Amino acid sequence: MADSNITKCALAGALKELMREKNFSGVSVTEICERCNMNRKSFYYHFRDKWDLLNWIFDTEFVQVFQERESEGMCDILGELCGYLYENRDFYRKAMQVEGQNSFYEHFRKLLCKALRTRLERENGTGNAGEFQVSFFSDAMALAFRRWITDKNCMEPDEFLAQLRMCMMCIGPRTEI
Repeated sequence: MADSNITKCALAGALKELMREKNFSGVSVTEICERCNMNRKSFYYHFRDKWDLLNWIFDTEFVQVFQERESEGMCDILGELCGYLYENRDFYRKAMQVEGQNSFYEHFRKLLCKALRTRLERENGTGNAGEFQVSFFSDAMALAFRRWITDKNCMEPDEFLAQLRMCMMCIGPRTEI
């Protein structure tokens, strides 16, 4: 593993540890650095801010893995996403609660938007997805995921995915996930 990734992983581990103890908004870059015995300069060499680190964790642990499996069905990928978020629900519950321009929720929504655009373009065969549809489905799914994972008693991933599928089937058979 390259030195850069070792440093990033150490910072990510420190953030995860700190978020077991407190909410994301209560964690400072200084605390992250102290937890893994690094200086702030090292942190800022790799990340713009703590939100960038949070997004990097998700991108590294989930998104990069599934970019290689893009040809799989959307339902399979969403099932894996549900499993990943559920397994790490204490961390992502706190991450999803943060609002704002650089928030994890916005990052998550943008990633959903990109995936859904690709899916809709493939479905309609034109290579052109309508912005309204992409925004509608991205907003709806991002909010559904946030509500699900931030619920202290969130349902099992399979049940959540089944609920998503049922909602999509109500819209019409072409929008099945």
